[in-house]
Amino acid sequence: MNSDSALPAESATDVLALTKVVTRLRSEIAEMEAVAATSAVLERAKGVLMAEAAVSADTAYEMLLTNAEQRRRTLLEECWITLGRISPAPAPVARTSAAAADFARSDGAGPGVLGQLAQGLADVHGPDEVAELLLAALGGDGDLDAVMIYTVDTAGSLDLAGTAGVGDELARQWSRVPPPAGVAALEAVARRRAVWLEDPVQDAARYRLIGDPPERWPTRAWIPVPGAGPTRAVVGFFRTTRAPFAPRTRVLWRRAVRLCAAHLRAAGRRPVGEGLEEVKAVQRVLDGLSASVILLTPLCARGGEVEDYRIDAASPGAVDLAGRAGKELIGRRVLESYPTVAGTAVWDGYLDTLATGTVFQSEPLTYREVLAGAPGETTYSVRAARLDGRLVVSWTHLDGHERDVRKLADMQRLGNLGWANWDLKTDTVTWSDQVYAIFGRDPAEGPMTLEELPLHLVPNDRPALTASVQRLLGDGTAIDQPFRITTGDGARHLRIVAEARTDADGAPVEVHGFFQDLTAQRDVEFALRESERAVLVQRGMLRAERALAARLQNALLPIPEQSLEIAGLCIRVAYVPSDSGVNAGGLTIGGLNLSGLNAGGVNVGGDWYSAIELPDHSALFVVGDVAGHGLDAVATMAQLRFTAKGMAVTGSALPDVLARLNTLLLHTPPESGGTTATMIMARYQPWDRRLTWVRAGHPPPLLIRDGEARFLPLPEGALLGATFDAVYAYDILDLRPGDHLVLYTDGLVEQPGEDIGTGLDRLADAALRLVETGRAGTLARTLAAARPDHRDDVCVLDIRVPEVPTVNPDEEGPRGQRRLRPDLNGPARAG
Repeated sequence: MNSDSALPAESATDVLALTKVVTRLRSEIAEMEAVAATSAVLERAKGVLMAEAAVSADTAYEMLLTNAEQRRRTLLEECWITLGRISPAPAPVARTSAAAADFARSDGAGPGVLGQLAQGLADVHGPDEVAELLLAALGGDGDLDAVMIYTVDTAGSLDLAGTAGVGDELARQWSRVPPPAGVAALEAVARRRAVWLEDPVQDAARYRLIGDPPERWPTRAWIPVPGAGPTRAVVGFFRTTRAPFAPRTRVLWRRAVRLCAAHLRAAGRRPVGEGLEEVKAVQRVLDGLSASVILLTPLCARGGEVEDYRIDAASPGAVDLAGRAGKELIGRRVLESYPTVAGTAVWDGYLDTLATGTVFQSEPLTYREVLAGAPGETTYSVRAARLDGRLVVSWTHLDGHERDVRKLADMQRLGNLGWANWDLKTDTVTWSDQVYAIFGRDPAEGPMTLEELPLHLVPNDRPALTASVQRLLGDGTAIDQPFRITTGDGARHLRIVAEARTDADGAPVEVHGFFQDLTAQRDVEFALRESERAVLVQRGMLRAERALAARLQNALLPIPEQSLEIAGLCIRVAYVPSDSGVNAGGLTIGGLNLSGLNAGGVNVGGDWYSAIELPDHSALFVVGDVAGHGLDAVATMAQLRFTAKGMAVTGSALPDVLARLNTLLLHTPPESGGTTATMIMARYQPWDRRLTWVRAGHPPPLLIRDGEARFLPLPEGALLGATFDAVYAYDILDLRPGDHLVLYTDGLVEQPGEDIGTGLDRLADAALRLVETGRAGTLARTLAAARPDHRDDVCVLDIRVPEVPTVNPDEEGPRGQRRLRPDLNGPARAG
């Protein structure tokens, strides 16, 4: 291949993508066609029952469902059987063609099966005798039990042309199969290749099987009749044998069908010549018409009765209810496209005109049909005349004006407006029905004149509308004026828009316009104004709360801007309020969460810390978390902080402090701020670097030492304010130079839907990585800011033991440690 002819990689990819799209669209179209065909078969069967039993469409549908259930059939199968009764063919007399009889007498001897079949075809006449001959030729060894031959019409439906070994009732039930109906014969025609059905269970799930019951023939085959043009016939072979088709059988049956092709194609071919020329001549005439005109050719059953009509020609202006126009109608059958026509006066008129030649003219008729799941209807009159065995049918839509009136009424109702007209020459006033509804006026009272209109207004609106009406009637100035009226339902807000038509002298002779009810719109506007007032009041309350929070913050404790140095330890604190960014003073040092305010309200949380020097020069560290947010949480936090500080300063043991705080919360009523809280407290002795600590329902401290991060084992300690039976134990840790001890609140590790262990592991990994990479100085800030979303407050207290303690000789205490600034502690704070 020449390299220039090869597709580039990009083109090949595009072609492949387009191929996939086309394949998907074809599949969707096939599914839509299947649904449409099933709906058409159902509607046509309903029409037949409506005509036969004189029942409604709903009753006909219930009859189909009941019959299908009683006879153990599907609804679609029952519809086909019902349609087979429209014009049943006369029961065939039991017969055997001479060719089939000769073949049976030969016992298969002579020139072979195909040779004898060829000899027999010379004497057959019609598809029935072809079917008998095939059964006799191919069923000699018991491997074939029945044959059915279908021809294909221009619309793609299958008409039963010949049978052998099939009962008369079954032949009538399956005399016609519309496309697509899920029958294997249609698939064989569409794909132009044989379909072999060998598994009854799988075949029944994939196709609609012919038979009553379908299990009568476990195996069957459908072989299309070959030919140069479109497939015109298909042959079905039916067996009672439960075994796959042998390769020899498949080859033999294909060759047999090919041998019969000439006879079967002739049965499926439509007559040409004079009839076709007549249709072409009529079509040329209809092409010049703008009216809705079609040419119908009657389709007769074997007994000669008309069972349907086919549209063979149509004018360009012919449009049906579904929107199909012109040549889109050609080839369609009347009952398949318009099933509810069956049994109506139009159907009877067609038959009478075809039989007597009398022109049929219908009374106004209403045709109803469900299109795309929505009911539609149209009113029309029909005229039919006979033309050489065909019918020329025309129809006229009568509902055009009514439809326009209905649309105008719907528009006025939906827009809550109505039109009005004042003829100043004849003093005639006309209102639409909606104007009476807008004014709450009885139509029996009649409409109002323009001069009378201001008398019905609210007094404050009369001067403006009176002046506008006077200008309209004086010099024809158009008006667009709002006003109010009083009705039995209260005041209504209306609007009038009107203009005048003047004569040659410029004097108004007619006024036309509309009224519109704006009451609902005005009510919405009033509600919006009230809402704006409420928002302004709420905004003022929020400002007052923010000011109160700021005063409370300043009253509790000023927040230091640098890291703390207590008992030879370096302390860094960070705080992040919920739904905001990192709040830091210097190194994100925080205290009370009082400045976590946003435009929506006061975002004050209960996370806090305390870091103070005790009288014996030891240090006290506390991190706590009060449940909830708001000023109540702040009040509880302040109560706990000051109580814990006071008891620790007076020498109380840490477990005793937690026990007293638990009792305090349990005896605080909810309306006075009673709630629950978690807390962790630690006392550090600088002379031996010993840390004694307790906890109350709080997450464990994190210790980073010698390149390893681990959480300390938790001593016993229940949530504060939860139970009177709480017991609080303590634990001891000896710190070493270089250690980092991290205290924090649960907002740092908890995530909705996540196990707490996952959050703890994440914290340990992040903290260790910061220390190992030389970023220990920003440990607290980085950990607090690393949360992807701030659903809860976060407070982090990083306690670091320096490698070489720094001591100021001027500030040495009794044991040589640096003397501290007094009471550098406080609640966690965003600021």
